[in-house]
Amino acid sequence: MKIVIAGAGEVGSHLGMLLSREEQDIILLDRDAEKLSRLDANYNLMTKVGSPTSFRDLRGAGVASCDLYIAVTPFENTNLISCEIAKKLGARKTVARIDNYEFLYGDNREFFISRGVDHLIYPEVLAAQEICTALRRPWVRNWFELHQGELIVVGVKLRENASLVGRKLRDITFNQHNYHVSAIKRRHETIIPRGDDEILEGDILYFTTTREYVDEIRNICGKRQYRIRKVMIMGGSRIAVRLAHMASGEYDLTIIDDNIDVCRRLPEKCSGCDVHIIHGDARNNDVLTEENIEAMDAFVALTDFSETNILACLTAKEFHVNKTIAEVENIQFISEAEGLNIGTVINKKLLASSKIFQLLLDADESSSKFMALADAEVAELDARPGSRITKAKVMDLKLSHDMTIAGLIRDGKGMLVEGRTQIQPGDHVVVFCLAGSIHKVEKLFL
Repeated sequence: MKIVIAGAGEVGSHLGMLLSREEQDIILLDRDAEKLSRLDANYNLMTKVGSPTSFRDLRGAGVASCDLYIAVTPFENTNLISCEIAKKLGARKTVARIDNYEFLYGDNREFFISRGVDHLIYPEVLAAQEICTALRRPWVRNWFELHQGELIVVGVKLRENASLVGRKLRDITFNQHNYHVSAIKRRHETIIPRGDDEILEGDILYFTTTREYVDEIRNICGKRQYRIRKVMIMGGSRIAVRLAHMASGEYDLTIIDDNIDVCRRLPEKCSGCDVHIIHGDARNNDVLTEENIEAMDAFVALTDFSETNILACLTAKEFHVNKTIAEVENIQFISEAEGLNIGTVINKKLLASSKIFQLLLDADESSSKFMALADAEVAELDARPGSRITKAKVMDLKLSHDMTIAGLIRDGKGMLVEGRTQIQPGDHVVVFCLAGSIHKVEKLFL
């Protein structure tokens, strides 16, 4: 597949890095030659200096024959115009990063499709949706539903009170088939586990299960379910505004920001939302005490600075706030942040990458899902008639050690996969794999 990415900023560079691990023909276009030279030296991709709104430069980047054109510059108008031009030049599918929520409305969405923009990606909306999920299920690190919840992927960090700690995977799974431990995040690496792997305190386990066994997973992980009512949000960012619109009727929200101009604009941006807006510095313990931080059920740190968000969540934990969520935009900080006691980590680049990666899957987009972790991927793919994945039982497929089949949906019903399972044509199969392996996995389904 030939992919052209316009914009070597945070999202574009991260996408280029991820896609360079795959068997893809990737060209990264940007005006900044210095940015491109750093990427060109370290990753398996081509770069081209040029403007994303120049017909000549887009032709030079091979847009006319590309399968996917992704415009992720920091400028919304540039991205939209660039996609329109790319489509006219012959790009098969286009994706634009935007920052205007109004564009996602149904009728407005049709306007952009008619202009050649096939998909709109708003990372801040994806982040707000992820935060809402974390607030509704505060005991988990990740929650991911497939086919209206027929299969669920749950990421949970284990403390010393978890009954799983110190046990080998084969001992846990020998007599039960209610869940599948699909991956283990341990410090700076993700492991696709085998029977001999021992579960350690501090591990983040990714379970695949069905809805009726979620409570069992919570119990064996030593977690408790509790309801969140009061939420303090640090930083009046675009994510905070989208979160206010999504969650104001469900939670008692307080947004605190140290910039008076931001605070003055927030009432208009949050029009119709029931939200308290406070001018103050949430890094100051006296301000937090004055705003009754100890009565909060959750604290969400959404400033532009990863370090500030991490430290603020640690401070909130000292005030006995049960659930904390930090936006960590520096990908190199994610593993460190996950190792600390700060709850859920949100990263816009990973969320946007997940959404765009979904477009690369050959399966039907209406049923395919994709979630990118820091160094692993989980995807749902359709098993086609005659594909290798349907030729034998899972135990006889000789799958590589960098992947595992976690579950499947058959005839609309979720079920887990074990060694004796034989995948059938039409099954929607959930696969965990290490970063860079997704297209190797895809070949099994062709």
